[in-house]
Amino acid sequence: MADTTQDKHSRDQAKKAAASGWIGSALEYYDFFIYAQAAALIFPTIMFDQADPRMGIIGALGTYAVGYVARPIGAVVLGAWGDKYGRKNVLVLCMMLMGISTMLVAFLPTYQQIGFGAPVLLLALRLIQGFAVAGEVSGASSMITESAAFGRRGYFGSFTLQGTQAGQLLAAFIFLPLAHFLSEDAFQSWGWRIPFALSALVVIAGYLIRRNVDETHTNAEEQAHGEVAALPLVTAFKESPGAIFRVFCMALTSVIATTTSVFGAAYATSKSYGIGFTADVYLWIPILSNILAVILTPLLGNLSDRIGRRPMIVIPTILAGLMSYAYLWAISQHNVGLAIVFSLVMWGCLFQGYQATFPSFFPELFPAHTRVSGMAFGQNMGTVVASLMSVVFPLVAPPGSTNVVLIVGSLTFGICLIASAAAYFSPETFRMRLEDLGAPGAKPVPEVEYNALRAASIAAAKKS
Repeated sequence: MADTTQDKHSRDQAKKAAASGWIGSALEYYDFFIYAQAAALIFPTIMFDQADPRMGIIGALGTYAVGYVARPIGAVVLGAWGDKYGRKNVLVLCMMLMGISTMLVAFLPTYQQIGFGAPVLLLALRLIQGFAVAGEVSGASSMITESAAFGRRGYFGSFTLQGTQAGQLLAAFIFLPLAHFLSEDAFQSWGWRIPFALSALVVIAGYLIRRNVDETHTNAEEQAHGEVAALPLVTAFKESPGAIFRVFCMALTSVIATTTSVFGAAYATSKSYGIGFTADVYLWIPILSNILAVILTPLLGNLSDRIGRRPMIVIPTILAGLMSYAYLWAISQHNVGLAIVFSLVMWGCLFQGYQATFPSFFPELFPAHTRVSGMAFGQNMGTVVASLMSVVFPLVAPPGSTNVVLIVGSLTFGICLIASAAAYFSPETFRMRLEDLGAPGAKPVPEVEYNALRAASIAAAKKS
């Protein structure tokens, strides 16, 4: 059995694909999350009219959300590109678009310099960022799923999301010393531009990394036999509408990240909410949470290969939604220590059950010829809705509101219940063969055979 497995998925290719997914995701999400930090901490004061502080917050967080609004367009275009022309090609394209658009943010003028043109230019670059990132996770996840050995897809797939956590860490580690050592005036005027300018390195590194990755055997076989769909997303809606809907609902789990790192940052640091956390202190919350996530993600991905994909999403998502009340309450009490602890539990631990599992679970719900498109559209649409909460939260719980914890916590928990239900009613896929993934009526292999194949894969990996 081990020989059959290795015929389709060599150990070297699995490791190479996982490394590419990790590095590419880290670089992509470094770009994406330095914008998230700037949207919460910098842009409200320099890119929008300060006559109305509330609109500054809503505007900055709104341009953050717009990046997610562009994702469905990117999912359609880049998903089709990945299904028709290969996983590697779409990943190179995503990297180039993301790196260039992020680098240009460093050179934007402020509202005080050109007025309304500043948020317009910021919005345009954010749209390109959102378009580009739409194809990253689905392309990388599909590549790793098609390269990893039977019974090891969860483990290898988790490195895609571990890379996103590492990218967030890198973003925070660059922002932290700048916010701490520079004066407030220097940080507001030019210090915040440095992390964006460094994205020039992303363009170079991303091109070199992605160009050296081999295309997967699965996609190559689809190309060779002419089995590529002319309109992959249309085909996905015809063949797998339920899978797209369930992926959409499960992707709503990303509201945990929105509540923690976007609204939570604005709530804690914005003067209009009156909490008063300093920017450099608050940046330690995502840093510590992501350090823990980097450690846990491959362990949880490996666990999904043992107990299944569904329980790794259902239970942690419900618990993370409940923890949102505690996290926001700690901020409202001006308690930095408790906010950090609750963030570690909510984001650093529980949310990682979803993060570690979906890179293998979502591609497993679709056949190869629509895999990138189906996952990209469902996952990005769900993430769009979750990210739009960054605008909804300050509207329904504005500065001066006495019910911020209850309102935002309840919305977060309700969305998490929807995501958990979608995972519960999804088919279990962790024991299905690669060639059967996404096929109607496909059955998992017997447990004894699965255990033997998985044991052989682990043993072979240890020898390499």
